[in-house]
Amino acid sequence: MGAEVVVEGLTKSFGSQAIWRDVTLTLPPGEVSVMLGPSGTGKSVFLKSMIGLLKPDRGRCVVNGVDIVTCSEAELYEVRKLFGVLFQDGALFGSMNLYDNVAFPLREHTRKSEAEIKRVVMDKLELTGLQGAERKLPGEISGGMRKRAGLARALVLDPEIILCDEPDSGLDPVRTAYLSQLLIDLNAQIDATILIVTHNINLARTVPDNLGMLFRKELVMFGPREVLLTSDEPVVEQFLNGRRLGPIGMSEEKDAAQIAQEEAHAAAGHSDGSSEEDLRGIVPQLEPTPGLPERQAVRRRKDRVMQVLHALPTAAQDGIIASLTHEDRLRYGLTAPSPRPAHDDTQEIPAWPGGRP
Repeated sequence: MGAEVVVEGLTKSFGSQAIWRDVTLTLPPGEVSVMLGPSGTGKSVFLKSMIGLLKPDRGRCVVNGVDIVTCSEAELYEVRKLFGVLFQDGALFGSMNLYDNVAFPLREHTRKSEAEIKRVVMDKLELTGLQGAERKLPGEISGGMRKRAGLARALVLDPEIILCDEPDSGLDPVRTAYLSQLLIDLNAQIDATILIVTHNINLARTVPDNLGMLFRKELVMFGPREVLLTSDEPVVEQFLNGRRLGPIGMSEEKDAAQIAQEEAHAAAGHSDGSSEEDLRGIVPQLEPTPGLPERQAVRRRKDRVMQVLHALPTAAQDGIIASLTHEDRLRYGLTAPSPRPAHDDTQEIPAWPGGRP
């Protein structure tokens, strides 16, 4: 199972420019998490701070009991071996073919023989659907294949934590859907902790177990996907629906006068060019490809979320309860709704142990 990552009060600035401050969250082990946020909110900086490529100003980031903010270089070197990173552009060496690109970390950081390296590399290329392309150069393949090659390279050291920096960047919606499925399939097979930084709404709605959002130099929220997907927080609602009306502006943040002007414009019936459909709400989460094992994260997540269910917003509670199977309800002590006559179209509220929180 992947490692847990505990972030407490993490703050980062460049000179006098604050990037984000007091970020606190926990990446549950073996689960898939997504961090959303408008462009320029420091999502990529957050990833680089998590692996020690950038040093935060203050706070803690604890991985397997080691705080990477204060640890020694030797400790940091060892902790980094737990991470696999898929960079935004794939970060492949243009002069190396895919085989040598994927083999590079093994040759640099292990003493494996070339025969062992070949076995591992071919396994990861097959895992990412690149078997047969190992002799191609990065310039000879599509952007989607380069992303998958970058992911294969991130996997060769069998990381416990996989960080993906905008994996959908430069990809069309179809390739993004394939990559999303690949990440879920990987989690099913290797049970790694995965954090994806993106501003792709469809990916964020369908892939993660947990969802967070950075805005105005702060973490707006982070937790079970149902919390953010049902949130009425203005910045979350605006971002999920891709609308101009809301706190996010072209330069990230609007002033009160601009927001008031846009609200008056909308009240007068003028469209902002976005869909009238409200995309808030919980959609089914991607499942592993048939034939692959079930994701172990699903059961762990349900156990964890049910323990804190009473503390979640009502809309999130409803979404979580609606997703439970009959077996889940019995497991967690919930009374299954009694059957209704076919003509009865009233909606039954699930029973709760001790009453609804």
